[in-house]
Amino acid sequence: MKTKIFTILFLSLLGIGQAQETETDNDMMADDSSVKADTLTKSNRVKLDGIAAVIGDYVILDSDIEKTLIDLRSQGASTEDITHCQLLGKLMEDRLYAHQAVQDSLLVSDDQVNSTSDRQIQQLVSQVGSIEKVLKFYKKPDLESFRTELFEINKLRMLSEKMQSKIVEKIEVTPEEVRQFFFHIPEDERPVFGAELEISQIVKQPAPSEEEKQKVIDRLKTIKQDVEENDASFNVKAILYSQDPGSKSKGGFYSMTRQTPFVKEFKDVAFSLREGEISDPFETTFGYHIIKVEKIRGQEVDLRHILLIPEISDSAMQAAATELDTIRQQVMDGKYTFAEAALNFSDEKETKFDGGLLRNPVNFDSKFELTKMDPSLYNQVRNLKDGEISRPLREDDPRGGPPKFKIMQITNRYDEHEADFARDYLKIQELALREKQYKAVKKWMDEKIEDVYIQVDRENKDCDFANNWVKN
Repeated sequence: MKTKIFTILFLSLLGIGQAQETETDNDMMADDSSVKADTLTKSNRVKLDGIAAVIGDYVILDSDIEKTLIDLRSQGASTEDITHCQLLGKLMEDRLYAHQAVQDSLLVSDDQVNSTSDRQIQQLVSQVGSIEKVLKFYKKPDLESFRTELFEINKLRMLSEKMQSKIVEKIEVTPEEVRQFFFHIPEDERPVFGAELEISQIVKQPAPSEEEKQKVIDRLKTIKQDVEENDASFNVKAILYSQDPGSKSKGGFYSMTRQTPFVKEFKDVAFSLREGEISDPFETTFGYHIIKVEKIRGQEVDLRHILLIPEISDSAMQAAATELDTIRQQVMDGKYTFAEAALNFSDEKETKFDGGLLRNPVNFDSKFELTKMDPSLYNQVRNLKDGEISRPLREDDPRGGPPKFKIMQITNRYDEHEADFARDYLKIQELALREKQYKAVKKWMDEKIEDVYIQVDRENKDCDFANNWVKN
């Protein structure tokens, strides 16, 4: 049981969990594959010896701070430079966000929280091998107590995230603010950006036959009819039949607003339904869906959906790869430029009208910094020389959609360099936005600390907090 697998949980990373035992012996992994012995020794026992702080309705125990430190170590994080006071300050920030979220009615549904907890448990079990090993690691007597603690942890985290998003959601920077931000940085302190690549691709998406599409549509209609006429469970049907890996295990459940990053076709159907209504089958780039709306809360909708993906024949996939081979040869022979071939032949709408140029999903820039590039993308282009075109590559959709084939080319390569205002405008804009958001959060924090009931234990009042928690 390797330590790194536990980083998928938020259980310990922010130290949110409330201690429930008088004393917890944290040699939680006693077998040979456990955390290193020097990480969880008897000197690291957690003792419930009082309340470290109170933020509104939330209590932070001394044990929470110690548990956070131990859990960070168990995940392999370096804690050498992390102090007790810094951890306490971070836990207080999280609880202030959550407290104010409740005051502002930024609520999260129990279904949202439970589905997140269920997904975390399933991830742990799939990597560890059994729920018993998970419970042993977290010193929980049974699954129900573990699920209960996860519920409280995830609810607090999700409330905190909602509040933080609300604080910065309307913050933007103007071009003049970006200019002032950059030119106020002393020349010898300006950031250095690492080596970068511009990458283009031509994509062919194999299509299922019309017969296969109709088979999926008819199956969804049958499921809908069974739910409506025979009172069958949509939840159970989603668990049994849906091919959406992101929601299958939670009965197809999603909670979404108009801003949730789902494809337009999905959102259009979701927001056209009444509570309890089930849609007819409809198509997106992922396949065919039906949606059942469970609850509408203003601009937020709780729904369940079932995704079925028509099968694509081997011959259709081979035809896509063969067509890309032909296109590749035509570009190499000079019949088309890569950009012209992308415009004429690519099935990817997002890139074909821009010469096949990929955009960085972080900031929509055309450049990808090598040290920050997605590993899967890096592996696809790492051996390509400038101007070289790859052989057709198959790419499976991690979200459950049909596979696609593509050829790729590195169109530009940039060496490591000091920030240049014109050349690196989008990156500088992102830095300027972050600074403006940070200032907004700091201002919000200062104001709320004055308004909210906060009590810091006398043993922690000497901490040099980043925020004025002691209200001096």
